[in-house]
Amino acid sequence: MSRIPSPLISLAILAAVLAFIYVMEGRHRNETGTAACASTSAVINRVAPLVRGEIAALALSDEPRPMPELSFTGADGKTVKLADFRGRDLLVNLWASWCVPCRQEMPSLDRLEAERGGPDFQVVAINIDTVRLDWPKAFLHEIGVKNLAFYADNTANVFQVLKQDGKVFGLPTTILVGKDGCDIGAMAGPAQWDSQDALALFSMEQRAELPAQTKG
Repeated sequence: MSRIPSPLISLAILAAVLAFIYVMEGRHRNETGTAACASTSAVINRVAPLVRGEIAALALSDEPRPMPELSFTGADGKTVKLADFRGRDLLVNLWASWCVPCRQEMPSLDRLEAERGGPDFQVVAINIDTVRLDWPKAFLHEIGVKNLAFYADNTANVFQVLKQDGKVFGLPTTILVGKDGCDIGAMAGPAQWDSQDALALFSMEQRAELPAQTKG
């Protein structure tokens, strides 16, 4: 009977140990994320009946996780972090001036901010143009945007970070983030964000009246 070379045995043991560590770390990350996102999980269970009509394509998170660390700039050029908005629900929208669907939905995002924006909710629309950096502001001025704050990342790094996290595949993409900084859900493609369906989703009063959903 031939013997297995000891180096191969050592490699097999090492591979098994590394696989075990990877599984345990993944389990720890999931458990940590679940604990950190407990309040968002409750929100998801409560608002599920409101995801319909114009926003039926919003995919709610099965297991909400903390959002990745994102940095971008404000209208004054100063760095802004997504974590700076903790304590309010967010509608994070990635858009570009060359993206036709992005341009089409922008007025509705502006009207949503006018209707629901405040201490509990904000639309955070982040432009990711990497060239012709004067175009985005010119476009927003052209269509009469008055309520959205201007945020941009001319490196498009926020797109890459969210893509690696499995939250973004194209433009526009919109992510609903809870007060605890965890993802409630995401939508690929445009939506009518000032529709009655969307306004109901962002209404604190209507949320409070809904019974919590139980998973069966």
